[in-house]
Amino acid sequence: MSTSKGSLPPRSGGNPRNGRPQPNSAARTVQKKKPVKKRGALARTGKMVLTLLIIAILAVLGYAGYLYWKFDHGSFGVDKPVQAGHSAAERPITMLLLGTDNRPKHPSNLTDVIMVAALNPTTQSATVVSLPRDTYVELSGYKKTKINEFYARFKSKEKTSGIPAEDEMKKMMGKYLDIDVDYATVLDFQGFRDVVDELGGVDVNISENMCYTDSVDGTDINLTKGPARLDGDDALDYVRYRKSNCRPKTKASDDFDRNKRQNEVLNSLVGQMQSLGGVLKIGKVLDAVDDNMKTDIENEQIKNIISAYWKISKENIEFKPVTGTWRSPYVYINDKELEAAKQSLHDRIAGAVPGGTAASQN
Repeated sequence: MSTSKGSLPPRSGGNPRNGRPQPNSAARTVQKKKPVKKRGALARTGKMVLTLLIIAILAVLGYAGYLYWKFDHGSFGVDKPVQAGHSAAERPITMLLLGTDNRPKHPSNLTDVIMVAALNPTTQSATVVSLPRDTYVELSGYKKTKINEFYARFKSKEKTSGIPAEDEMKKMMGKYLDIDVDYATVLDFQGFRDVVDELGGVDVNISENMCYTDSVDGTDINLTKGPARLDGDDALDYVRYRKSNCRPKTKASDDFDRNKRQNEVLNSLVGQMQSLGGVLKIGKVLDAVDDNMKTDIENEQIKNIISAYWKISKENIEFKPVTGTWRSPYVYINDKELEAAKQSLHDRIAGAVPGGTAASQN
């Protein structure tokens, strides 16, 4: 980068182009030096901007290489090739997303978050269906129980069955929603906290005051109604809150409200990840989920997903929370909403844009 010593030297003589007489030598000196200093400053500024642009480009290229290195050397996905013709950049994929109620003081494989997503690279669109954790499931070949108990049951039988719980969940959820589920990802609560913290918090609009404490597992929820930026702990409290044991009590929250809040937080996180700040923090985000996430997505496929969907518009992500009727201890799903959710997943796979028509698939 140039300095003042590297500026162009002042020219000798007057300015022959304007043809104006020079009043005296002092004036001539001032008139000669002014434009020279300006040209020197502009030259220095131009070189500085160019240098910064080059550094920025190199940083972006280096950072992209760094991310790919992390996928190749980290434990994010499965170290095996993607089946020919099954790249996420070429064809639609479906994913099961599970959030487990697993914390240092409260280990558990119960799933508080159950979502199924369908993504289409041609239409740059996605559908995310969320189901209440207390959903009553009556499915041929399976025990009649709450949907959030299945993963824990499959997990307890892994050693005897030899089948990973994630594979069992994909099979069961695929049958429940009438689709083939390609992948399963399980994220525990600590991973959720860390991701939010690495992104600098999440912006939400808290609909009601929320207060609940539990000395056994360390829960201490105390949120005030209104717009807020929540850190990882508070964001987790926000999506988990169900009832109050405080004085005065705050309004209770059912599974349907929880699903709405989950979608709100997810939507906010998508926006933050796509921002410049999010891009620069993605390495730390990956580190945050490394020890708190389990997935059967291939490393190469994770790269494909990032390259295919990094710039997906939030308007093209359709959230379909399914509700129902609460009759303790179950939620009995609204059949029409469930059928609409299934249809939305099928539409996304077929190439329809949310609220639009189908597009041709390669």
